[in-house]
Order: sequence, then C-alpha cells, then structure tokens
Amino acid sequence: MSEGRVYIHELVDISGNNRARYLHHITANWAPIGRAERGQLCFGVWGVVGSTGRWPQVVNLWEYESVDALAASFAVELASPTMQDPSLAEWWAVAESLRSGGTDRILVAAEWSPSVTELCAEGATGAAGYCHELVGCRPGSAAELLESIRASALPAYAEAGLDLVAAFRRAMADDDEVILIWSFRDWATWSRFEQLVDGGSAVAAWRAAVRPLVTSWERVLLVDAELAPLRTGRQPAVSDRRPLGEI
Repeated sequence: MSEGRVYIHELVDISGNNRARYLHHITANWAPIGRAERGQLCFGVWGVVGSTGRWPQVVNLWEYESVDALAASFAVELASPTMQDPSLAEWWAVAESLRSGGTDRILVAAEWSPSVTELCAEGATGAAGYCHELVGCRPGSAAELLESIRASALPAYAEAGLDLVAAFRRAMADDDEVILIWSFRDWATWSRFEQLVDGGSAVAAWRAAVRPLVTSWERVLLVDAELAPLRTGRQPAVSDRRPLGEI
C-alpha cells in the first residue's frame, strides 16, 4: 500500500425502515468519536437511491491521512478481546438494531483526488446527488485506469456537468478495482449525463477507449445524509446529536 491518504469504504445493509436513524447515528454519534480518538475524518455518508442499487443501503467513507494512521485506528479498535472498542459498546448495541451487515473495502486515493477538507474549503457542497461508480478492471491495471481518468475522464465528465469528488483504487486486492464518486448539481444534469453515456459524447468516447481495461462497471446514485460534510461544509459534531426516537 503506497503512501498517502487511505479510506475505509463501507456498504451497509439497513434493517427495516431505519435508514434515517442509522444515518444520524453514524454521523452524530460515531463520527465525532472517531475524529477525536482515532484521527478519522468523515468524508461522506450517503443513502443509496434504491431504484439504482441494493436497498435499503448506506455508503460510509472514512478518511485517514496514511496507512500508519489506519493501523493506529485498528490498534485502538482491536485491543479488546471482544474486537470492539469498549468506549463504543453502547454505540454498537444501538447500531446492531439498525443494520444487518455489509461489505468494507480499504481504498487508496489517487494523488489528484481531493481530501474532504479540501472539498469543504473549496465550497464543493450542496450537490443534489452523486454517481458512485464501481469499476472492475484487469488485474494489475487499476493505476493505468486511474491515469486515464485523470487525463480524459475528468474533462469529459466536467463537460457533462459532473464534478469529481473522489477517485480510488482498492487496496489488499489484485489491483483490479477502481471506485469513483462524482457530484451533480441537479437531477436534470444527471439525466443529461446518462443520455451522454450512451453515445455521441466525450464521456462515451472515453468509456470506449478504456473498454479493453474494464471487466465490469456499475453506477448507483447516492444522496447525502443530513449531517454529511459535503452537505454542511464541516465535520459532524457532538452538538448535532438528538434522540433517535425523534428521527
């Protein structure tokens, strides 16, 4: 794993009609603790638009300044025989009633992918929604695909009205997966983008050019949680908490 920012990317399956409660529980009740105790920043918390993917599901993205910082966080979390941070026992008990499981990945940011602090400082907030692209590629080619994204996809997507939020390759795997997150300002922009993907655009031309590298491509839509940094422009705080029964 190379130097630079790393991330925990979580796909969380929600139990029943608890998505709003979980979104608040993860942002207001966990994110401030993670920042204070582990130097972990909340990059994003989103609800998956169910018509485009698995439902009900949430995507969490946590930022660490380096793999050393991630290792230090693991040391805190896994020091107990229960493999859970004792200070989070109450949080885990509540979370268990709101979710049923999920899948996590460790991601490495491309050098040109912005941090959450940079995005908030630049005012990259207030998007109507996000495109989350999970791109499988030939083993060993994730870095090559990311370079093509930097050189060609960034301007093509920008022309279509989408702005880059994040670009990653998956760590601890066969260098065969890339995750991209793009924001759009309104739903009409997303509609135009989807039409451009099918042909006659710079986006379609780029996708055709990288087709020899790509083995799979899935795009789902996301919407920010109420307290997510890319909605509010700041990290969630303890003062944001309110009883889950009020949500």
